[in-house]
Amino acid sequence: MLWSILPAPRNVESLVQMLLYYSTFTLLYSPLSPARYCCQNFLTLLRSEINMAHFLVRYLNSTESAGLTTYFHPGINLKKIHYYSIKLYEKLEEETGQAVGFHQPGSIRIASTPTRVDEFKYQMTRNGWHSTEQYLITPEKVQELFPLLKMDKVLAGLYNPGDGHIDPYSLTMALAAGARKYGAQINYPVQVTNLKSRSDGTWEVETPLGIIQAKRIVNTAGFWAREIGKMIGLQHPLIPVHHQYVVTSTIPEVKALKTELPVIRDLEGSYYLRQERDGLLFGPYESEEKMKLQDSWVTDGVPPGFGKELFESDLDRIMEHIEAAMEMVPVLKKADIVNTIAGPITYSPDILPMVGPHQGVRNYWVAIGFGYGIIHAGGIGKYLSDWILEGEPPFDLIELDPNRYGKWTTTEYTAAKARESYGFNNIVGYPKEERFAGRPTERTSGLYDLLKSKCSMGFHAGWEQPHWFYKPGDETGYKPSFRRTNWFDPVGREYKQVMEKVGVIDLSPFGKFKVKGTDSVKLLDHLFANVVPKVGSTNISHMLTPRGKVYAELTVSQLYPGEFMLITGSGSELHDLRWIEEEVTRGGYKVDIENVTDEIGVLGVAGPYARQILQKLTREDLSDGSFKFLQSKQLKLSDIAVTAIRISYTGELGWELYHKKEDSVALYSAIMEAGQKEGIDNFGTYALNALRLEKGFRAWGAEMNCDTNPWEAGLEYFVKLNKPADFTGKQALKQIKEKGLKRRLVYLTVDTDNVDPEGNESVWHNGKVIGNTTSGTFSYSAQQSLAFAYVPTELSKVGQKLEVELLGKNYPATIIQEPLVLTEPTRMRLQKKGESPKI
Repeated sequence: MLWSILPAPRNVESLVQMLLYYSTFTLLYSPLSPARYCCQNFLTLLRSEINMAHFLVRYLNSTESAGLTTYFHPGINLKKIHYYSIKLYEKLEEETGQAVGFHQPGSIRIASTPTRVDEFKYQMTRNGWHSTEQYLITPEKVQELFPLLKMDKVLAGLYNPGDGHIDPYSLTMALAAGARKYGAQINYPVQVTNLKSRSDGTWEVETPLGIIQAKRIVNTAGFWAREIGKMIGLQHPLIPVHHQYVVTSTIPEVKALKTELPVIRDLEGSYYLRQERDGLLFGPYESEEKMKLQDSWVTDGVPPGFGKELFESDLDRIMEHIEAAMEMVPVLKKADIVNTIAGPITYSPDILPMVGPHQGVRNYWVAIGFGYGIIHAGGIGKYLSDWILEGEPPFDLIELDPNRYGKWTTTEYTAAKARESYGFNNIVGYPKEERFAGRPTERTSGLYDLLKSKCSMGFHAGWEQPHWFYKPGDETGYKPSFRRTNWFDPVGREYKQVMEKVGVIDLSPFGKFKVKGTDSVKLLDHLFANVVPKVGSTNISHMLTPRGKVYAELTVSQLYPGEFMLITGSGSELHDLRWIEEEVTRGGYKVDIENVTDEIGVLGVAGPYARQILQKLTREDLSDGSFKFLQSKQLKLSDIAVTAIRISYTGELGWELYHKKEDSVALYSAIMEAGQKEGIDNFGTYALNALRLEKGFRAWGAEMNCDTNPWEAGLEYFVKLNKPADFTGKQALKQIKEKGLKRRLVYLTVDTDNVDPEGNESVWHNGKVIGNTTSGTFSYSAQQSLAFAYVPTELSKVGQKLEVELLGKNYPATIIQEPLVLTEPTRMRLQKKGESPKI
């Protein structure tokens, strides 16, 4: 018998339709209060080997949620989550026979500043290559759709037809009816009292009604999720925040309307507003200074029996937003407030949910921390279903990976970021956005104190890393913009520094693993599409999914026989480690894996004088004949032990120097002192990005991820189909190659003015959107914009003319032969042949 373990958290989270073969599945909750339940929207489908469906549905309090649904999301693949949810809700009544109260009058985001209009144009180009309808509309059209608005401040609207709101209670009842229709048993209340993991990776879930044995468990416990996590030693970074919304009495002007008003979001006023029968409902997001956390639940736990209660309302806290709404919608001034709802919403530090398997704990999954539960519900359910059934995510959503957080994510950090995230709900979303609450964390590199006053820092998985460095006369600080801003010229200066002299960059945020043991070579040969590097050698290798998608890109070095160092990007550290650990368990490999990310610092030294400077600090011969490209060696620089790899993401002559974190300052100081004659200086990640794009280097998360295969991404050089090992994804790649490609990654120059591509912009041809950029920059060499983009194969030839949409304007683009600038090893090879390489 399958028990459903269902408490009643009231923040709406996720509908999960999980298709699991040959296994039992347990959905975990804490104690349940038995009154007025409504939409948790968490539906779980389990298929046994006889294909009998069981659905588990969880509920929450109906009075909590405003029930908003929207196709809009500033992200990329999260748009797919929203899209699936809405399409599911549209057909749910027909499928189940239960009314769901789904209203779809559309929604309008209001722009009342020129910067906000730029933001809407920025979002339009990011939406153009998706299936969702979205329009930038004039003030006249805004007024036509919402005639009760005061229009003096309205400059434009971002309109999504099909948006609206749904009744949470009715939605949950429909899901429950559907579950029963397909044979589900719904049992509640059932309290989880303990969790025990077994040696075979399965679980025992203890309840007052007995022990449930499950192949895997999914923590979907809402604001009880932390308590469930604590049962197995995890501290999930979640905290409840207070959210209020206000409902008015009947308003004659609303009652007189013949069609329902669209939902509006006044972004400067920081509130949403929709029609509620013949009145209005509006909910604000107060500033981080005024908003309220329910932090006692983090320290003391959720009060026993909590389930139907609401918090005490506090209109004074939201009064400035009420006044803003009255100014924008004047009929509110005459309306009576008949109800004020105040309840908890569970926030993660960055407001995005945590979805997927958790690193370090076998068969433990989470779907928690949903700040916008109803709209994420259906899509996340489908996403997790497919992942569990197929063994890989259906598309890339690394921004939701629960493993983006780590031990550095303290309770204090979580609280500070939740305050910031709630207060920033409606701020302008710039490219290259930085948010500063809770920083720095305890995870700083050895150079942080030395460099923090000299540069603009960026946040990378808990680390602070220099984006660009200041010089006298520069406009310092974080100055976000949709156009070129204060960092543009300094980054050009750093680019020139690396190309003509030598630069030093702090690369300590890299994820770093050591792998050794009897089966280490066998493991890596199965994990990676490339060959295993020989002792003293390094290569770039990719882990693929069973469907042949690019799950990860790592730098692999065999330091000693059977002992490897694996390097990945900062945001992929635990994402990649989990994948590797699962393969070790699945294959029974005899290896030891050590995550040394926090113990090892990394300095990159790159440029024409890199060898000359480093040679001053070591007796090791660094000449090209003795220390070749993609070799690794153990040596000492100024008596400091380092693992040196001759590689650089700049594409220039360079080394990455791995060392004990406590030696970072001494090593950095020695290198800077040795390079004074050569004019050595710092450079940051913005210049690094420009340099790598000019060299045609791909980046994981942009040109390649779980949405792309290596053939279309142009990674053929790194995939060895003829190697004996049957690496993961090998068979899929053969099939993809046989069928042929529908799209390819191309290399574009773009004729822009004061704006450059960032990635995810629409690519046009003959008046139609035919693809999207993946990343972009200004080329300081060619003095024009540069971008990678995916386009149909028939439009992928060198010389093809296209257009890239930037801030509402289509700019001419041309596919060129990559790279724009040859790498240093290639230039040296051509020079030896007597050829003249391009720079």
